[in-house]
Amino acid sequence: MELKMIFNFIFGRKQRGHHKSGALADLRVGERAILREFELDHPIAEHLMNLGFVPGLEVTVERSGPGGDPRVYRVEGTEVAMRREVSRHIHVSLVGAPAFGD
Repeated sequence: MELKMIFNFIFGRKQRGHHKSGALADLRVGERAILREFELDHPIAEHLMNLGFVPGLEVTVERSGPGGDPRVYRVEGTEVAMRREVSRHIHVSLVGAPAFGD
């Protein structure tokens, strides 16, 4: 909860535009989004931030494993494989597409 409040303070400024929001797990291969919020236990969120998953940065879905899990995400030049179990708790705003699931 403390991490969420810190990031809301630092990165919580409203951005103009009509970007759709959803979970990182909902993105398709090749789609990009802005990281917004983590709903994860503190140690997991902290580990992801150490790997470069910081709210406000852009993330891209690079590729997907067999059956779609795990997926490889790229943030700031770093590629990280992540299971759907984790990525569904990371909220993002979609960039460059009309809506999630279209």
